[in-house]
Amino acid sequence: MLKRSKLSSSALPLLLASSLFSACGDMTQLPPQADMGAQPTLPAPVRQLIPTVNIAPAKGWPAGQMPQPMAGLQVTALARGLEHPRWVFVLPNGDVLVAESNKPAKAEGQGFSLMGWLTGLVMTRAGAGVPSANRITLLRDTDGDGVADVRTVFLQGLNSPFGMALVGQDFYVANTDAVLRFPYVTGQTRISASGTKVTDLPAGPINHHWTKSLIASPDGKKLYATVGSNSNVAENGMEAETGRAAIWEIDLAAGTKRLFATGLRNPNGMGWAPGTGALWTVVNERDELGSDLVPDYLTSVKDGAFYGWPYSYFGAKVDTRVKPPRPDLVAQALVPDYALGAHVAPLGMAFATGPEPGAAAPASLPPSLASGAFVGEHGSWNRKPHSGYKVVFVPFEAGQPKGLPVDVLTGFLSPDGKAYGRPVGVAMDTRGALLVADDVGNAIWRVSAAKR
Repeated sequence: MLKRSKLSSSALPLLLASSLFSACGDMTQLPPQADMGAQPTLPAPVRQLIPTVNIAPAKGWPAGQMPQPMAGLQVTALARGLEHPRWVFVLPNGDVLVAESNKPAKAEGQGFSLMGWLTGLVMTRAGAGVPSANRITLLRDTDGDGVADVRTVFLQGLNSPFGMALVGQDFYVANTDAVLRFPYVTGQTRISASGTKVTDLPAGPINHHWTKSLIASPDGKKLYATVGSNSNVAENGMEAETGRAAIWEIDLAAGTKRLFATGLRNPNGMGWAPGTGALWTVVNERDELGSDLVPDYLTSVKDGAFYGWPYSYFGAKVDTRVKPPRPDLVAQALVPDYALGAHVAPLGMAFATGPEPGAAAPASLPPSLASGAFVGEHGSWNRKPHSGYKVVFVPFEAGQPKGLPVDVLTGFLSPDGKAYGRPVGVAMDTRGALLVADDVGNAIWRVSAAKR
């Protein structure tokens, strides 16, 4: 069984309890953007008695205020007043589905855990302590003004839903513990039919990373589901990590699934790269190695590949906290394609697409945002100063990231370090605009080209 140091497993919770909200810890030493790109700077780990804790307390948006777009863009609130909106999915007819969701309630008889209690305090302070609404809401903008004038409950009674996919007339939802299938008819605003379980997903009483993202293959024959780890660096033992830190491939015809890629600590958003057809994902890397480690990343995902977690990061960078070591696996670990920066917490990812053919009132983004991936960065808790808390664009050239990320939507932090909002899921709507789920601001933002 893997074990962390004696400090991490016993004394650390008590130390955290006394220092949790005091913004303790190291400051970043790297120049800005040195931890980004295809060849990020990876300094030596910072060994700390107490890990860096720097939470941006959830505040919500003041009246009349909203995120700030890059020059040439404008923002509207497609919808406000949602309950912890985490993920967005756009149906072919233009309807927008929003998963209003949070971590599942603690199971009865699970018992008290000091670390669990501390984690709860962190989540509450960061705006994630609210109960899960367990529903998917439909938004429809009938007059094309960028504001939804129809809002209905599309599905309810779910179990911490997150990822969504549509294959023909079958609508799929990734609950925290299973993928479900529902019948769907184009244009309907509510599904009342009971779902059919397609397959179970790793969950259980710990279920540390509870979000399960979902994407269908271009031919509709398979689904891919992300499952994050049950820990930071396997401190609960590898038995608790069975089937986790991975992307699963689900064969819809056969009803079977297999591990597609492993060693991905917490993968979330996925997308098929235009031109190459490769599967890409964003991944949250490990914490508690200092403000400059480890960069979260965007990477293509190869069938059968191992990406290092928990034994190493960025290829052969061994994490000495993990015992016993596995040099055999470290030797196999692939280097991710592109670093997004330390602790930015990427969740949403969507490749840029133009308007659908025949779209009414198209809202194409400028040419500088035509080839690449949008990433929703939920924001740091383990870094000084804060990182993330914005939506960035990673330019692509010839199927690979090229250059540094570009800020597309910012202003989620107040001048005194409180969170007005936190971006999560991102998606392109059928008119070519970018949608952003904001789980602290309880809104869906729509980013489009500014009117001239």
